[in-house]
Amino acid sequence: MIELLGKVLRYALVLLMATLVISVTWQVLSRYVLDQPSSWTEEAARFLLVWIGVLGAAYVSHSREHLAIDLLPRRLQGTKAIALRVFIELAVLVFAILAMVVGGARLVAITWELGQVMPALSIPTAFLYLVVPLSGGLIVLFSGVHLVKLISQPTSHLKAQTSKKEC
Repeated sequence: MIELLGKVLRYALVLLMATLVISVTWQVLSRYVLDQPSSWTEEAARFLLVWIGVLGAAYVSHSREHLAIDLLPRRLQGTKAIALRVFIELAVLVFAILAMVVGGARLVAITWELGQVMPALSIPTAFLYLVVPLSGGLIVLFSGVHLVKLISQPTSHLKAQTSKKEC
């Protein structure tokens, strides 16, 4: 189930990226070739870029390819390495819950209540911010799965991480 969700997320990101490329291409063509710049493409590109960036964070959390400082984890072995990985997963989990899910939901609620609208697209600004709690929820789910795997099979999870980084 988690792998299917990761695959759906990957295809959604590809679709969003393709839409971003089309939007920016249309902006350039309408501005420099047609001499009549499109009014909605710049705002759409900003919207798409935010969604790609934040959903991309959830995707790399799923695939365990996020940017990390791995100086200490590479030097540790055995129980200490497992304990550090558990701590890291817990820290990610807590951050995703508090900052992204709770904080993001509050941000969406506030912008919805204020009735803010993106002027060129004529859609509520809350839709722009909706990606934060959505992505946070995905990160919570993925980190929870990683944490359960790490605790239930610590050595196999550790070997998988090591072999993945060597590739």
